[in-house]
Amino acid sequence: MNILVFAESESNTFKKSSFEALSYGKEMAKKFDGMCIAVCHQTQDNFEGLGKYGADKVVNYASDDLAIFNPKSYAEMIVHAAKKHNCQHIVISQTYSGKAIAPLIAVLMEYNIVTGIVDLVEEKGEQLEATKTVFSNKAYARLSFPKDRMVITLVPNSCDLKEYDEKTEIIQNSTSFENQSQTKSLDRIKAKGKIPLTEAEIVVSAGRGLKGPENWNMIEELADLLGGATACSKPVSDMEWRPHSEHVGQTGITIKPDLYIAIGISGAIQHLAGVGSSKNIVVINTDKEAPFFKAADYGIVGDAFDVVPKMIAELKNIQS
Repeated sequence: MNILVFAESESNTFKKSSFEALSYGKEMAKKFDGMCIAVCHQTQDNFEGLGKYGADKVVNYASDDLAIFNPKSYAEMIVHAAKKHNCQHIVISQTYSGKAIAPLIAVLMEYNIVTGIVDLVEEKGEQLEATKTVFSNKAYARLSFPKDRMVITLVPNSCDLKEYDEKTEIIQNSTSFENQSQTKSLDRIKAKGKIPLTEAEIVVSAGRGLKGPENWNMIEELADLLGGATACSKPVSDMEWRPHSEHVGQTGITIKPDLYIAIGISGAIQHLAGVGSSKNIVVINTDKEAPFFKAADYGIVGDAFDVVPKMIAELKNIQS
């Protein structure tokens, strides 16, 4: 039973979430004595990492029709590869692009779909079982679904990367996918020089406790020292202290980093819905009754303007 994995890339560079999906797909393929096949759109012959993280084959579509992301065109590309290589399961990382194309693929293939998976599927008789997030990431559910004909979306940072010593066959495909959608992409604005929040393993986030945008330099410095990204709460982005691209929470970006540091954020349920699945949460707040402490792995009751500079000084001392 072959497993197809969509390897998402940006500017011909594959995302970490794509490697996670490949490692996941490879483990599934091993369970079912099949191959793990990666499908992608690359205009350059750069397939670094795909074989390392599990791809037995890489099917690349270099068509100009795929130069600008369009869910319908990309869904058709993945469906074409799945049918050509007889793939019974399709694995997609649950990124913004993945969430847009997964339902389309399920409809086009007439496959079942399960979203938000956070662990490797297990065989239970004639069914498969896996765990997924529910209620805006506030809880988990154990699901049972068919053994074949499935589209599975995988939550980024939920599964470890695994390396494999595999020789990878590269298959180039020139099939064209004409974009007939009535929705057109007019412009793209990309944040430069930053680690994308959905890719970051460490995130330093702050809220109204910072008192104003002029105090964000210490948040950025702490994030830089840790090799992480910066984020903020909804009130902060609403007041335009920080760009909306940094807003994490139920109505913003959902993340699952290895380490989430929340500074001056009370921890409303809407915020926790977007960050509650983080592997380790550190909370810094002056209010010892702040709700966020109930979700924290580590907590510091203190003033951010006293605690954060000390953290920065200690990190500099360690790194010098």
